[in-house]
Amino acid sequence: MSTAMGPRPRPEILTIAPYIGGESHVPGVNRVLKLSSNEGAFGAPPGAQAAYIRLASEIFRYPDGAASDLRAAIGARFGLDPARIVCGNGSDDLIYQLALSYGGAGTELIMTRHGFSMYHIAGRYAGMRVIKVPERNLTADVDAILAAVSPATRLVCLANPNNPTGSLLTAREIARLRAGLPAEVLLLLDAAYAEYVTRADYEPGAAFVDAGDNVVMTRTFSKIFGLGGLRLGWAYAPPAVIDVMNRVRNPFNTNAAAQAAAIAALAEPGWVEKSRAHNTLWRQRLGDALRALGITIWPSEGNFLLADFATPERATAANAHLRERGIIVRPMGGYDLPHCLRITIGTAEECELVAAALSDFMAGTPHG
Repeated sequence: MSTAMGPRPRPEILTIAPYIGGESHVPGVNRVLKLSSNEGAFGAPPGAQAAYIRLASEIFRYPDGAASDLRAAIGARFGLDPARIVCGNGSDDLIYQLALSYGGAGTELIMTRHGFSMYHIAGRYAGMRVIKVPERNLTADVDAILAAVSPATRLVCLANPNNPTGSLLTAREIARLRAGLPAEVLLLLDAAYAEYVTRADYEPGAAFVDAGDNVVMTRTFSKIFGLGGLRLGWAYAPPAVIDVMNRVRNPFNTNAAAQAAAIAALAEPGWVEKSRAHNTLWRQRLGDALRALGITIWPSEGNFLLADFATPERATAANAHLRERGIIVRPMGGYDLPHCLRITIGTAEECELVAAALSDFMAGTPHG
């Protein structure tokens, strides 16, 4: 008699904890404020919505697998060579491609302790050993990353600004990191929140891509451009890396509606400027309001705040209090920050409602 238990996956697959996105509903609550997924405060640009609708009669046709018009639009907007751009089903799709292409058994991926969880998932999926290095004040530590590099290292993944901490490495620090990496190690700079940054000492990554052969910058349309539901990201990389990604990506990995909406979003007059200005204003206002309540708020360069309640119990109680009022934020236990909640910067009204709800919570909670 056979003792087989059915098909078995590679052992490392079963070490992966499935990614869990931000919640959208609270049972028994009619009006919900979803501030759990770092979506843009203003939704999708009007032009993008119109482009999506216009395409309805054409959705029976396959999309342009090369996303040629979209890549041209991205190149024109950001001053980049379209031939060095590849698009994907969200930037997660591109991260998977890079891990699978450059990883494998016996190789290593380095990320920071509180880095974006998809790096760990992609690395393990690719059979890599994932090394999480210590941070300094919830900020990536270049020296710790470089100290972890070994002959097996193939990929270093860094979100800048980082999700969920909001911290940022300056262009000078990224340059130091790149200079310290061996030529055979690929540095992935995940700049999903780049459009929200106002600091002059920041570089999303294109300059580092242009400076050599081992840096890739990934970007997304899910945040400031408001197209999270269409799943669209892009990468700018050296020609050899682009060649690899085009060999392994799914032939139609970006759908026609996403391409059309993204081209329109890029052309929406003043959209990025309005969204950035709103985010800068309300990130500061909400942060100040919560600090005044006695809540520690970590510095953030993204469209969210990391609120530190000192203990897991207090963070859990604060989350429950918010949920009772229909406000969904993101508990950070999955990022080894169980004492923290991540709060997306929403509209002015949403930010004020968060501040009011947490004011009530802190008034009824013993301090210290």
